[in-house]
Amino acid sequence: MSIATQHVLQVRDKIELSDIERRIFDRLLATVRHFNLQTQVRVAGGWVRDKLLAKDCYDIDIALDNMMGTEFVNKVKEYLVSIGEGKDVHDKGKIKPNPPRSKHLETAMMRWFDMKIDFVNLRSEEYTENSRIPSKQSFGTPEVDAYRRDLTINSLFYNIHTDSVEDFTKRGISDLKSGRIVTPLPPKATFLDDPLRVLRAIRFGVRFEFTLDEDLKVAAACGDVKDALAAKISKERIGTEVDLMLSGNQPVKALTHICDLTLFWNVFSLPSEFEPAIPDGCERLCIAYLDTAWNLIHLLKDSTFKDRERRLSLFAALFLPLKNITYQVKKAKMVLHLHQASQKFLSLIPCLASNEDLQPDDVDWIRGLIDDVSIASRVRVLTGFLLRELKGLWRVALLLSILLHPIGINNTEDESSQLHKRRDLFNTVESSIIELGLDKVWEVKPISGEDIMNVLQLEEGPLVKEWKEKSMAWQLANPSRTTEECIDWLRETNSKRVKLE
Repeated sequence: MSIATQHVLQVRDKIELSDIERRIFDRLLATVRHFNLQTQVRVAGGWVRDKLLAKDCYDIDIALDNMMGTEFVNKVKEYLVSIGEGKDVHDKGKIKPNPPRSKHLETAMMRWFDMKIDFVNLRSEEYTENSRIPSKQSFGTPEVDAYRRDLTINSLFYNIHTDSVEDFTKRGISDLKSGRIVTPLPPKATFLDDPLRVLRAIRFGVRFEFTLDEDLKVAAACGDVKDALAAKISKERIGTEVDLMLSGNQPVKALTHICDLTLFWNVFSLPSEFEPAIPDGCERLCIAYLDTAWNLIHLLKDSTFKDRERRLSLFAALFLPLKNITYQVKKAKMVLHLHQASQKFLSLIPCLASNEDLQPDDVDWIRGLIDDVSIASRVRVLTGFLLRELKGLWRVALLLSILLHPIGINNTEDESSQLHKRRDLFNTVESSIIELGLDKVWEVKPISGEDIMNVLQLEEGPLVKEWKEKSMAWQLANPSRTTEECIDWLRETNSKRVKLE
């Protein structure tokens, strides 16, 4: 069965409202009647699309034909108070328009019966010849507004007065049924209006397994649209779209679309100064790491990664080819931290996978942590320090290190066999960590700096930090010993060093 046929079977002819949706819409209509407003109230966009696809949706976008959203929300609240239901609604304020950043509408927001509801006005815009920033905005008709939206499948309205779906572009429903991602206006004009729509088109195409229109792909890859994406859209908005892609059902396909449309370095732009230079084709390597991480996560137990951990794993895997790039950017701090931690894990994997003892020359990040530790305890101590640094994200760093770890591959092995080898190595190392009792090691209470200063008669300074690390190394090497015994060891060790001096 083709994708198009599947969607023909899934698209409903009529929207079926839940009890809560019916109650909300009844109150909106009652508000119109109570204040004798000449306002048509419609639901726009994603809610309509999802309801026709028989999917749950908890975000409702209300479009008004002759009122601003804030003005109408105030009327709704006033009406609800008058009938004793004011406590059921929570005002969430408003978002002001920002045309230079392609945010054209003021949006009033409220929370009502656990539903997130946004109120905006239908819009009509005029542009100067050389700009996509509106020079004039006014209330528009639903038809004009429909053509200003990102995709035909998102341009549908549900008229709550008539309980009917309105398809002003005359192709929203047909594109939904045939599984096509198309813009209402010529795609270049739609994308220049709001360049973020390029990423939205990709995300919705992947989410619903729809086909991207060929003209849309040509427009998305053109220089004007790429320049506008860089100039007009904030990193936060781009990041939100990418986050939704990586949280979705086909992140690899979504990022492959971005790569195919030559948008990768527009979406993931690095600061102006970085080193060394990025090799040609690096973006394809990024996608390959993402693909391996995605497949490896699916091979592992469903409970291995929670949603946040899975998303971080995919982000960090995507940027593994850039792990040696040096630059300053706060937003990448977590990814950079995971990359650094995965390099440390790499040096421990052979011992954790084989239960062999660790030799001092096997790692380059010891920093004297195991000077006073027996050879048999070194792996536990260093792994413990690393997991205390990572806490609940240690499996994410382990996954990255497994991606980087060389595995024995012969010429007859396919990708699936290689992937299963990495899965088995992950499980072996994970089991070793659990057997060592380190899976919650960050909960071990360290000897406090104050206790160390009192016991060793020290003043606050670098030496206290050094002794804190040494005491934690002792605790990790001697998990069955008590805090009092650790303090005795501190006294004895310090006394020996003083005598040697």
